[in-house]
Amino acid sequence: MVESGQMHMGRVRRVLLVAGVCVTLAVVLPRPVPTAPPDRQGAEHHGACYCRAMGELKCVGVLTKTACDKQCAEALCDDWFWMERLNCWNWGYGG
Repeated sequence: MVESGQMHMGRVRRVLLVAGVCVTLAVVLPRPVPTAPPDRQGAEHHGACYCRAMGELKCVGVLTKTACDKQCAEALCDDWFWMERLNCWNWGYGG
C-alpha cells in the first residue's frame, strides 16, 4: 500500500522535474527579441525657419533643418536661421 506522504513526494518531484526542464529549455533555446523597425526618416526635429531678405525677417514655416536650408537657399534669402522645436513667432501681438 502506498502512503500519502510517498504520493505527495512523487508529485513534488514531477513538478520540480517539469520546472527544471522548462528553465533548461529557456536557457538553451533563446529566442530573438522582436524590435521595432528602424526609423527611416531619422531623428530630424521640426522648428521655426526664419528668412531675412531685403531687410525684412519673415518666418518661412515650421520645417526640418534640411528643408529650411533648402527652401531659404532657393528663395535667395540674405540670411536665415532655424530654431529647433519652436513654432513661428509673429514678433508682436494681434499680428
